[in-house]
Amino acid sequence: MPPKSKEKPKSSAAPPQPSISIEDLFTSINRHVDRSEFEQIVKLSDQVLAVAPGDEDALRCKVVALIKCDKIDDALAVIRKVPNDFSYFKAYCLYRQNKLKEAMESLKSLDENSATMLLESQILFRMGKMDASVDIYRKLQNSKIDSLEINVVAGLVSAGKSSEVKGILDAMRVKATSSFELAYNAACSLIDEHKYTDAEQLLLSSRRIGQEALMDESLADDEIEIELAPIAVQLAYVQQLMGNTKEGVQSYTGIIKRNLADEATLAVATNNLIALKGPKDISDSLKKLDKLIEKSGGPGSFQLARGLDLKLSPKQKEAIYINRMLLLLHSNKLDQARELVAALPDLFPGSVVPVLLQAAVFVKENKAGKAEEILGQFAEKFPENSRVLHLARAQVAAAAGHPQIAATSLEKIPDIQHMPATVATLVALKERAGDIDGADAVFDSAIRWWSNAMTEENKLSVIMQEAAAFKLKHGRKEDAARLYEEIVKSHGSIEALVGLIQTAAHVDVDKAEAYEKKLKQLPDLKGIDVDSLEKTSGAKHAEGGSHMGTTTSHEDGNKEKKKKKRKRKPKYPKGFDPANPGPPPDPERWLPKRERSSFRPKRKDKRAAQIRGSQGAVAKEAGAVNSKSNQATSSKGASNNTGPEPSKPSSKSSRKKSRK
Repeated sequence: MPPKSKEKPKSSAAPPQPSISIEDLFTSINRHVDRSEFEQIVKLSDQVLAVAPGDEDALRCKVVALIKCDKIDDALAVIRKVPNDFSYFKAYCLYRQNKLKEAMESLKSLDENSATMLLESQILFRMGKMDASVDIYRKLQNSKIDSLEINVVAGLVSAGKSSEVKGILDAMRVKATSSFELAYNAACSLIDEHKYTDAEQLLLSSRRIGQEALMDESLADDEIEIELAPIAVQLAYVQQLMGNTKEGVQSYTGIIKRNLADEATLAVATNNLIALKGPKDISDSLKKLDKLIEKSGGPGSFQLARGLDLKLSPKQKEAIYINRMLLLLHSNKLDQARELVAALPDLFPGSVVPVLLQAAVFVKENKAGKAEEILGQFAEKFPENSRVLHLARAQVAAAAGHPQIAATSLEKIPDIQHMPATVATLVALKERAGDIDGADAVFDSAIRWWSNAMTEENKLSVIMQEAAAFKLKHGRKEDAARLYEEIVKSHGSIEALVGLIQTAAHVDVDKAEAYEKKLKQLPDLKGIDVDSLEKTSGAKHAEGGSHMGTTTSHEDGNKEKKKKKRKRKPKYPKGFDPANPGPPPDPERWLPKRERSSFRPKRKDKRAAQIRGSQGAVAKEAGAVNSKSNQATSSKGASNNTGPEPSKPSSKSSRKKSRK
């Protein structure tokens, strides 16, 4: 048994602790604010509120400290209990919880100032309304807000306006290398403009500036690597875009293995690595993506795991879902693909990608008609995004053997009708569908467009050349001759001149002869008599080679020229001694075994042909069968395949005869 504890002597009543004044508490709060000790601020704020309930400054300190500690739910609970108007903090907490519509409602009751405008622009950015977000940033351009230029550049890049980044930085009089965050965002704009080399150099500068700045803050090496992990991922992405696949895979793999990055950066690195690997090792790629995507709630409800939904941009989230969908299609997991594709329209309501993926599922199920139908419906419903839908519908229809539907879909994209690739595709589709007049009209429309176009690279001659060849192919010789003549007059093309002569020979012989004189005579054809060549019956093909029977004559007579053949020493294998060659090789060594003289086929099993009966009958029948088979063999060898082969007598018939 444990020893009994001794009873403590009863002490007199504890003296009352001296009360701390509110001023001293706020002084301590201010000291902890300078040290960024937010948990202590929460405790001191509670002490102030215990003395003075409802003190607005103490409530404000507590709410801000809870937000800094990432205790958003606790901060929101405090805001909802107090009567004070903390609409701005409420909007920010709702924004952190990704309740964006509620956050916007909370901001409407506030007066417009730089703080509310900045929060509104961030909410719009997360909602995917990039243009509206950028407009607010431009209004704040002259306000003194820390790191405003970083958010402005990020908004422009996300809105697809990377070409305006340089002008904005010049207007704000800020260099791209003023901070590593700004250099990173500026490098992203260069990537969008396909300036990969410049982007790589700026990212390297961003990493160097970041290392210097974070080392001045006395951060540990692991913390510095975590802070700079997005730059490492972006450098790997640039290597991927520049075609350095091996380096990109190594960079992504190293980042994931070290695990020294925030969750969003690791998710982007994982997604990019899967996209780089493609359909290789699908099961492993699906396992990695399943860690990022999880089902929640009812059927068909998906969300990103571990708070990634709050940290990733809409484009990044969409890329993760697209890659998972493509992997499911590659692995023929159509049930999971249907379930995911049904959830995508709610996740990305303003995107056409869910429609394209839904059509891909139909194509995988051999339902091309349904895919064409859904693409056509959404193209009419969303005319601003109809171009990609029409292109996808044309591709599906062409692959399914519906050339007329494919041509109709391409014709609904007016800004590419004159391009040579589109013209060639439309003509091929209409020709396959039997619409020769429609194909001819495509050529005529393209010729009219390029005739009036004022561009540096005019494709009129190419289009006219192909149009003339098409018209000639389909018997429209007069139109073909006219086009060839226009090309000759405008461009002086030799190919067009040859085509004009060949075409005009069917329509106008005089014109053909007139243009034939413009052809330059080849220097090697001066000594050839064309008239005598036309009277000959032409070259005849001789068996045994293309040069058999031909002779060359000397200048002074008809003697045949003989060439002396130079004797060459035979080449022997390595280590072979011609003086002691040894036994000669088998002359039949290159023949198949069944064609060699030493080949003996396997004997048939005689037991299969045994006949039950008396011994004498068996011997007699066997001899009869052998004699008849020998006769059949000799007659077959003598026939030399001049007639049908005689059939062999069956053993059944011979048995019947012997028994009789």
